[in-house]
Amino acid sequence: MATFAKPENALKRAEELINVGQKQDALQALHGIITSKRYRAWQKTLERIMFKYVELCVDMRRGRFAKDGLIQYRIICQQVNISSLEEVIKHFMHLATEKAEHARSQAQALEEALDFDDLEADKRPEDLMLSYVSGEKGKDRSDRELVTPWFKLLWETYRTVLEILRNNSKLEALYAMTAHRAFQFCKQYKRTTEFRRLCEIIRNHLANHNKYRDQRDRPDLSAPESLQLYLDTRFEQLKVATELQLWQEAFRSVEDIYGLMCIVKKTPKASFLVIYYAKLTRIFWISSSHIYHAFSWLKLFTLQKSFNKNLTQKDLQLIASSVVLAALSVPPYDRSHGASHMELENQKERNLRVANLIGFIVDPRSETREVISRSSLLSKLVSKSVMSCVTQEVRDLYHILEHEFSPLDLALKVQPLLMKISKLGGKLSSASSVPEIQLSEYIPSLEKLATLRLLQQVSRVYQVMKIETLTGMIPFFDFSVVEKISVDAVKHNFISMKVDHRKGAVLFGSQGLESEGIRDHLSVFAESLTKARSMVIPPTLKALKLGETLTSLTETVDKEHKRLLARKSIIEKRKEEQERQLLEMEREEESRRLKQQKITEEAERKRLAAEYAQRRNQRILKEIEERELEEAQQLLKEAGKRGKKKGKKPIMEGEKITKQTLMEMALNEQLKERQEMEKKLQKLAKTLDHLERAKREEASPLVEAAFQQRLVEEKAQHEHFQQLEIEQSRQRHAGDLEKKKRLSRMMKDKETFQQRVFSKREAEYKKMKKEQEDRINQIIQSRQQERETRRKMICYIKIEEERQKKLRAEEEARQREEAERRKKEEAERRAKLDEIAEKQRQRERELEEKERQRREEVLRGTPATLSPIRHTESPSSPRSSKPGLVTATAASPSPGKYVPRHLRERITGGPQSPPSPDHDRWGRQDDRPSTDRWRSTTFGGGGAPRSTWSSSRR
Repeated sequence: MATFAKPENALKRAEELINVGQKQDALQALHGIITSKRYRAWQKTLERIMFKYVELCVDMRRGRFAKDGLIQYRIICQQVNISSLEEVIKHFMHLATEKAEHARSQAQALEEALDFDDLEADKRPEDLMLSYVSGEKGKDRSDRELVTPWFKLLWETYRTVLEILRNNSKLEALYAMTAHRAFQFCKQYKRTTEFRRLCEIIRNHLANHNKYRDQRDRPDLSAPESLQLYLDTRFEQLKVATELQLWQEAFRSVEDIYGLMCIVKKTPKASFLVIYYAKLTRIFWISSSHIYHAFSWLKLFTLQKSFNKNLTQKDLQLIASSVVLAALSVPPYDRSHGASHMELENQKERNLRVANLIGFIVDPRSETREVISRSSLLSKLVSKSVMSCVTQEVRDLYHILEHEFSPLDLALKVQPLLMKISKLGGKLSSASSVPEIQLSEYIPSLEKLATLRLLQQVSRVYQVMKIETLTGMIPFFDFSVVEKISVDAVKHNFISMKVDHRKGAVLFGSQGLESEGIRDHLSVFAESLTKARSMVIPPTLKALKLGETLTSLTETVDKEHKRLLARKSIIEKRKEEQERQLLEMEREEESRRLKQQKITEEAERKRLAAEYAQRRNQRILKEIEERELEEAQQLLKEAGKRGKKKGKKPIMEGEKITKQTLMEMALNEQLKERQEMEKKLQKLAKTLDHLERAKREEASPLVEAAFQQRLVEEKAQHEHFQQLEIEQSRQRHAGDLEKKKRLSRMMKDKETFQQRVFSKREAEYKKMKKEQEDRINQIIQSRQQERETRRKMICYIKIEEERQKKLRAEEEARQREEAERRKKEEAERRAKLDEIAEKQRQRERELEEKERQRREEVLRGTPATLSPIRHTESPSSPRSSKPGLVTATAASPSPGKYVPRHLRERITGGPQSPPSPDHDRWGRQDDRPSTDRWRSTTFGGGGAPRSTWSSSRR
């Protein structure tokens, strides 16, 4: 590489090489000048060299060379002239952008040009072969050949400039401008990958800025100008991310903005916050996070209402309607139902994170679901008077979906409202920061909510409904879609329903075999069977013991079941505790491992640093020794040359001499030379002094004569100029007098015209003033009418609310009185039923007493012929102690009644008939009267049917 004495020579050499087509050699020459340590002081020539250098780098697409040169130039002019670096960087970006645009236009021109030799032929054979071989179209090939290299250079240019300016507080504005231009580049050409990398680069720059706070020229974020530039960059990043539909990157940009606000602990302007929440609403809507979307709309509405005084009533109404519809679009059930502990913790952490982004202060120890929930959102809508700003259709829809109970015609009421709401929306005025609102995007969510509300209300009224009927009640969806919606609702425990496609019906409520209703029904049936068997067969002592055993066994089973459930819960708690302990042990082990790894890395780093310092010291000592040896040799050669020139004895190479001796000899020689030089200078100065004195003595009369001659010439010239000026003044005065005389004839016309113009303008002014006063009076009257109308409307609303409140209070009082009246009637009815039952029992006891007396009389009359009559109910039976139970006895024959033959012979003392060989299956003869029958009697206030065994006399 050639060396140059001056930078101008290098620039001239580079231009010569460029003229002959050797751009690479010219670039190398300029690169050597820029990176050379000889030219570290800034000068204007270096700026011209940098302009030529970046031009060559752009023409040859050498981004690495450009980056290296800009870094070296930054070192040169950082402390001297930083504006020069700014000009060079702007020129560099301008050249790269211009080349990229030129390549783009050239590619488009090639694509649009249709230059065919034969217009009837579609394509030439070589074009067809090239398309078949390459597999790409002509546009793609031209882009790859022409456009892509220049786009790569432009992208590398943006990265290079951002890397150079990232820690320069004096060029923060240029850094922000470069970031904005890079964002626009990604937006214009749909470069999503480069946009992600650009966001990551800017994010890393801020992270390093916060990490290394001891840098010299780092920007100060506490300054308002720096903070404003950083916020502008992040908001531009958020806008471009949403326009490119990179929603994940947009959410990360939102987090970057929030982190920047947390770092500086300052709240941005309201206009920035409006953009922030507007983008948040879009991000959450795309991600189907309806609850966060609704809270973002609420914050946006609050900001617009509080700070935007120029917002029109129509725009405010649209924004409020969006808030209410977004809140209604939130699913009415909790999706965390049935989730695991880990999922709940993750959900809590996510809610806390998003709550901070939205701007709701949440205590981390509290339950975030209670703060960010649908119920809390609806309560905030009411408390912040959002409902008073919405349209009438949205207000009616909210009332139907949240307050009315009309399961049969809910969908029919909602459908026309949804059709009207879908037509609302459009672009807002320029006063609003939200460009456009379309309420039709909430229609699918509102239809789903209406379906869920209808299913919920129908499940409270009906137990079974046909599928055709339910499909007719829901005009929004087919039954397949309704079934999917219901599956999700059942999964999250919102409704309880079951679809039976075989029967074509929908079953509401719990339909499992273990439901409470079926268990009670089976137990009642079992009790009835047991009672019937006890009436047919008298229970023995063994059966009694078995019943007691069964009763105790049931209690034992219940206790064992409860014990097992408690044991299961204890085991699960122990497992959870063990898992928690294992997690804690793993965390501790991981922390110990990381700590040990840090210690090891720190020790290794210290060892490497010590070795590096040792090697550096050794290298420095070696370089010092070599330099001293070279200097000694150089001094030795110079001493030999001087000795030869002055005739002194030169120092032989074989002589032992040290560097110190050579330096002393050199110093002595220099001292002697300096003394001789001073003597020569003194002699020369004396000679020059004498010569100068002689020159001045000779020149003194000549100078005086020349001065006198010049005075005479200047005096004559002054008089000539003065006479010339007097003559010109006389001529001008005469001309002015003549002109005045000529113009004096038009003075009256001028005054007349002036008066006419003044009068016309005065009339126009009075007319405009009157029109303005009339317009102001009309505005004042219209505003007074608006205030009067608003006041009347507020008064009417208050009166209507008081009337509604009074009606509700009267309705509640009427309902309470109705409930008390029903309770009183029920108590009276039960008392009457108890009295009737008591009378019935009294009659039963009297009849039993008469029957017992009659039997005793019969038994005393014929003791030998009558066999003991078996009772169907043992006194020790467990059923005998129940109130309202009537014991049945076998009836004796009485006059006027049919009596069997064998009983008739026993009573009359006739011959006894042998016992019937036909026994019943329980091992006893069938000697019961054939006239016995079943009877059902109702006892007590409960009205429960009981079956008893009674005689035909009853």
